[in-house]
Amino acid sequence: MTSVTARMTDGVRAIPSADWDACAGTGNPFVSHAFLVALEESGSVGGRSGWQPLPIVVDGADGRPVAIAPAYAKSHSQGEYVFDHGWADAWERAGGQYYPKLQIASPFSPVPGPRLLLRDPAAAPALIGALEAVVDQNGLSSAHATFVAEEQVAAFEAAGWLIRQGVQFHWTNDGYARFDDFLNALASRKRKAIRKERTAAVEGLSIRHLSGDAIQPKHWDAFWRFYQDTGNRKWGRPYLTRAFFPLLGEALGDRVLLILAERDGVPIAGALNLVGDDALYGRYWGATEEVPFLHFELCYYQAIDAAIARGLSRVEAGAQGEHKLARGYLPVPTWSAHYIPDANFRSAVADFLSREREGVSADADYLTALGPYRRA
Repeated sequence: MTSVTARMTDGVRAIPSADWDACAGTGNPFVSHAFLVALEESGSVGGRSGWQPLPIVVDGADGRPVAIAPAYAKSHSQGEYVFDHGWADAWERAGGQYYPKLQIASPFSPVPGPRLLLRDPAAAPALIGALEAVVDQNGLSSAHATFVAEEQVAAFEAAGWLIRQGVQFHWTNDGYARFDDFLNALASRKRKAIRKERTAAVEGLSIRHLSGDAIQPKHWDAFWRFYQDTGNRKWGRPYLTRAFFPLLGEALGDRVLLILAERDGVPIAGALNLVGDDALYGRYWGATEEVPFLHFELCYYQAIDAAIARGLSRVEAGAQGEHKLARGYLPVPTWSAHYIPDANFRSAVADFLSREREGVSADADYLTALGPYRRA
């Protein structure tokens, strides 16, 4: 690249979708123009949400973006799933102001993916430098790129950002043609347990997979009730607004998969997934009726069914959850990158991350050994 210019824009909507997606690609829907604009247009980000969209763009010599970071000014640490509340408390007890901070993420989405959206891979250092400049020039405490795709971690590390390791549980499609092929890869006891769970979960219920135009307003009405129930119990209040869901369905079409459980034609539970080029991403779930094992059926087993049917290589079922292990979802590392200008604060965080990483790796190894798959 011969020359670049970095700029900050007032929201993803300010960037033409063709320019954004030329950088983001098509593989991961959570960094697509359609998904992020749906968050803005629905009021899920912006306003008083604490997520102020401020995408940072590097333009090439042709005046078009060659690199974009989905960046947000954050006034809190909610909806990130990589927890830095302790860092915030320590910095403010030392007399600093932790918020606002710069967050490079797909809001409310603990989904690994690119955080440097690159039409030209050579623009990565310039984009990271622009992120650092925003922090330095505005006196911010820090910048945080969360759930960074593994192939991009090296670029942040080369720039001196601190790297944090986490863990999620993903299911991998080992060339299965049907669900029973997956079951046959498990130890006999685990295989029988899953069959019993599936039978009990769907007794008296019908399961429907809906995508695109098949998802009608009544289905979003039902899912909103499910989402509110889960959100109120987990977060105190749901992060997403009611308007987000139909906007998402309209924007992403067949990339939205809504799995509903119905009793006598009435939805009682649902799980919302997005379909990527090579993965099924489970995001939200909820129910208005307590049914044993129904959560596992809709979120894990039906997701596996859908991934096999679509020829996808994996299911990523969201953050945390060691209960996924017995259902065939094994630990995989996740990564985040953190820019902290203050030398003393950076040193303290680096020491914490070093010790944390040892524990995370040891736990992942231990859990993998406990997995349900047959031993050779």
